[in-house]
Amino acid sequence: MNLTDYNEIRALLARHGFRFSRSMGQNFLTAAWVPERIAEEAGLDAQTGVLEVGPGIGCLTEQLSRRAAKVLSVELDESLRPVLAETLAGRENVEILFGDVLKQDLPALVGERLTGLRPVVCANLPYNVTSPLLTAFLEADCFEEITVMVQREVAQRICAGPGTAQYGAFSILCQWYSETELLFDVPPSCFVPRPKVTSSVIRLRRRSDVPAAVEDRDFFFRVVRAAFNQRRKTLPNALSAGIAGLTRDAAAAAIAECGFDPQIRGEVLGIDGFAAISNKLFKNNPSNL
Repeated sequence: MNLTDYNEIRALLARHGFRFSRSMGQNFLTAAWVPERIAEEAGLDAQTGVLEVGPGIGCLTEQLSRRAAKVLSVELDESLRPVLAETLAGRENVEILFGDVLKQDLPALVGERLTGLRPVVCANLPYNVTSPLLTAFLEADCFEEITVMVQREVAQRICAGPGTAQYGAFSILCQWYSETELLFDVPPSCFVPRPKVTSSVIRLRRRSDVPAAVEDRDFFFRVVRAAFNQRRKTLPNALSAGIAGLTRDAAAAAIAECGFDPQIRGEVLGIDGFAAISNKLFKNNPSNL
């Protein structure tokens, strides 16, 4: 069965009475080159265990199973159970787990289901939960690489650098944990139903070490979020508004002590700059923040 042929997809879904769910962000691929290239870019081999989320009818799953030792696919939509039973029949290195991946203990899941393998994520992510999924994968800190398809706008945010319109707190979160790379775009014509946006495939490689030394990682991210929650404000104003117990004067003083203009905005700072300012604030006001 060709799992990217539109007519075969339509017949398959009709056999099982399947209906697309907008709430789950379901769009199935109809261009064979896309799952093939995603699987190739993921760099899989006989020592790799893949976590896939949202397999749909299994076109990417099939390509992953040809290259990896094992594929663990997590699918939320129970109505796809008979579809996947048909399309992935005989794929003995594929395990389908029905449920919400965001409710899983990811390190435990990897330890139990992908034992002894190099764990990676490779998926066409449901677009309505891209950010929480990527955050969960990164914070689990157990995946060597994450190769996923997302909306192009989200991909640009993830890979954006300081001073660009796309740069924000999510950019810093992703770049704190990984080295990010935009691989290629996928047009709407490659899906059924057609989405209204272009998609992009990105790769996130886990860093071997943190990109900057921080006194307190949670506080570092509090500073980052405060800076971008009101990104049009100067950094002292944004930080004092977003961090309880921090005055504008204290924020301005810490920023100046780090060698930055107190009128600076957070959107021009890289990870090193945010690390320096968060460390200074934490040291200056350890009991108030």
